[in-house]
Amino acid sequence: MTDLETRTAGRPGAPGPSGALRRAAPALLGYAAVRALGLLALALWSAARDKSAYSLLTARWDSLWYTRVAELGYGYEVRLPNGDVHSNLAFFPLLPWLERLGAAVSPLSYADAGFVVSLLASLAAAWGIFAVADHVYGPRAGVCAALLWAVLPVGVVQSMAYSESLFTALAAWSLYAVLTGRWVTAGTLAALAGLTRPVGLAVTAAVWVAVLTAFARSRREGGAGGAPGARHLLGMLLAPLGAAGYVLWVGHRTGKGPLGYLDVQAGWRNGFDGGAAFARFVAGKFTSFPGALAGVGLIVGVALLIWLYVVCVRQRQPLPLLVYAGIVTVLALCASSYFGSKPRLLMPAFPLLFPLALGLARLRTGRAAAVVCAVAAVSAVYGAFWLNGSGPP
Repeated sequence: MTDLETRTAGRPGAPGPSGALRRAAPALLGYAAVRALGLLALALWSAARDKSAYSLLTARWDSLWYTRVAELGYGYEVRLPNGDVHSNLAFFPLLPWLERLGAAVSPLSYADAGFVVSLLASLAAAWGIFAVADHVYGPRAGVCAALLWAVLPVGVVQSMAYSESLFTALAAWSLYAVLTGRWVTAGTLAALAGLTRPVGLAVTAAVWVAVLTAFARSRREGGAGGAPGARHLLGMLLAPLGAAGYVLWVGHRTGKGPLGYLDVQAGWRNGFDGGAAFARFVAGKFTSFPGALAGVGLIVGVALLIWLYVVCVRQRQPLPLLVYAGIVTVLALCASSYFGSKPRLLMPAFPLLFPLALGLARLRTGRAAAVVCAVAAVSAVYGAFWLNGSGPP
């Protein structure tokens, strides 16, 4: 048996939908309260600056690209004076499809539909994070994990018409399906995650690792525990279809073959360079005293991420979670551009929060609530300040 199987052996079967909702209710209510506080702070801050909080959430930066895909389809691009070409083919299609569906079946605009999708997806993501942490560590840790995801400094992105909440929801529930042996569901959700963001690769890798581990364990034990079967293989085959299908379609549309999507990303000056550009960006902060403080903060932040991952390994998190969180973190930190966006790119790496959730869960309820409330207030103010800034999150 794996460590996860040992920890969960003897647990009762999964509750029905109503029972699962009751079990997750504290996490969902707490999550909704934290996000409501963040939106209130954003509304007040934006009003003081004579800005529309709703426009900040639905009609700036990536949100505009998604709604343009929903309304007009692919093919739009912007050519910059320096020769760069920003093509909307860089944006994966699931969120625009849902925006188009929402606008078709309701009086909502594409932007309104994107906002509704993100709000619903953020709740689904919080529930999925709770479900994963609950399965591995118990309900108290599950509630704390969902709340910690809510109070991330960039948590306001969870309420924007961006794809982070949708992706995190699909990833979390795919991982939960892996942990509970629902292989076809895991593969299907991984395929949908792959239609949402390029980092869907991380979900596919988690599904593949889980299936391959099951095969290796069956081979080692001589099939005594039941050899993996057709459902394992089907889940494995389904997982990469979303990302692979879109990337191949982009290559065909651009006429540049299977790697055409990389050319599209290069037009945005984005790619994977092993972290070299980010290291130069951090080093450049030390050319002035105020910048040096920011440089120190970035180094501390990266060190914290590495430390959290090491703790996850030491706490023997299930291998699919380690693979998923590791790939999300590496892809976010080693991207060659958009350094200010790295905090939101790291947001789907929720298993990194589990060590902190376990620590919070060990506190008495009153003390844990006080910690969450204090951090939620800071997060709300920071999110309002950050989103009212000049650059994209």
